[in-house]
Amino acid sequence: MKRYKPMLARSARAPFSSDEWIFEVKWDGIRAISYVSEELSIRSRNQKELIDNFPELSELKDLARDTVLDGEIIVMKDGKADFAALIKRSQNTKPGDIDYLAQKFPATYILFDILQKDGKELLDVPLMDRKRILENSVRDGKFVVRSLFVEETGTDYYRAALEKGVEGIMAKKKKSIYEPGKRSNNWLKIKGARTCDCVIFGYTKGEGNREETFGSLILGLYDNGEAIYIGKVGTGFSREFMEELKRSLAEYIVDEETLQGVERDREIIWLRAGVVCEVGYQSITEDGKLRIPVFQRIREDKDPLECTIDQIRPALSDYTDMRDFSKTPEPVALVEKNTGGSFVVQEHHARRLHYDLRLEKDGVLKSWAVPKGIPDISGERRLAVKVEDHPLEYGKFEGMIPEGQYGAGTVKIWDRGLYEPIVWTQNKIEFIAKGEKMEGRYVLVKFKKAGEKNWLLFKGGD
Repeated sequence: MKRYKPMLARSARAPFSSDEWIFEVKWDGIRAISYVSEELSIRSRNQKELIDNFPELSELKDLARDTVLDGEIIVMKDGKADFAALIKRSQNTKPGDIDYLAQKFPATYILFDILQKDGKELLDVPLMDRKRILENSVRDGKFVVRSLFVEETGTDYYRAALEKGVEGIMAKKKKSIYEPGKRSNNWLKIKGARTCDCVIFGYTKGEGNREETFGSLILGLYDNGEAIYIGKVGTGFSREFMEELKRSLAEYIVDEETLQGVERDREIIWLRAGVVCEVGYQSITEDGKLRIPVFQRIREDKDPLECTIDQIRPALSDYTDMRDFSKTPEPVALVEKNTGGSFVVQEHHARRLHYDLRLEKDGVLKSWAVPKGIPDISGERRLAVKVEDHPLEYGKFEGMIPEGQYGAGTVKIWDRGLYEPIVWTQNKIEFIAKGEKMEGRYVLVKFKKAGEKNWLLFKGGD
């Protein structure tokens, strides 16, 4: 059978509800694609054979025929998925221990997609049709079950999932095709806490009570194949774990620098890219670093090249879904590095002339359509309608959007420059603009009585 890479999800900042999406539990486990024919093979994302470590999952051969299935292997303990117990099982190689652990900590394989049936590839079949095929192709067993999902009510489902101790949910567009190896806007992961799978490129030499271990781990992510430095993590370790981790990292030590842009405040021991860890963080700094990072765990089930920068960049699914980039000259969301505090106003001759105000924030351009233009007199108020976030690249866009496309018409840059935020809350944004035409203090206030997307923009006094 043909081998497949699993389809990957982008991160979404908050839960949402939509009749165009389904919602499933995001399990804390090992992603695995199974190949069911005369022989059974269950492989991890890095193509490791898993059936030897999880012999109880061999029942799948009796539950399905001639299929390729996608799912997640978990180990439940005290009513919750226990990742540490799962990894312990995946690492064990002694037959006696494997059998013992299979009895004490049995695995569950949760199936949520089907890629092939009776030799026919199903990648281009819409998700809901694949779900129906999966339903008719696989029976539930003792250790193998099909994933349950809900439609539309993503926000409520998310809250219920967190109350049950689950780390989050997955949102999947009903019409989405299966895109092997691609991190797609059509699948989104929504987690209760922000975490990131990072590559360890080195560590700083320890001092004081850490002299025998290390100071902090040097972290990076890949951006189009290039390693990008995203910060260091020095908290979240026990003393015993630090000693064990330092020993395990010894085989990856190299003489040459493996990551550029790292602060050299201490001596660095460089490592070749081979070890992945999960790190929690509060937010992303303006220069693209993890703010207040805390070490969570080592992820032996992840390949370093899977650790890409888009984990910490916001999803632009609304922007992408509204546009056919084979027809419109508007930029694809490739995401440039943050310039920090830029703004742009674009004159948009669409069905009706309006002006689009865009403020750079959290790696995107937060955007409002202002029908009557930017106010230039102190106290003058204009309606500003909140629209979808745009990629940073859009700040340079000028051109003609063709007929039949969303926002058809001519776009010209009316003004651009930098801005300094004073207040940025859910209901009010106040900033100082430094452009050629838009200069001084401006305020955006949510106009609650007129609807969720309506704001008022006015020029403040100097």
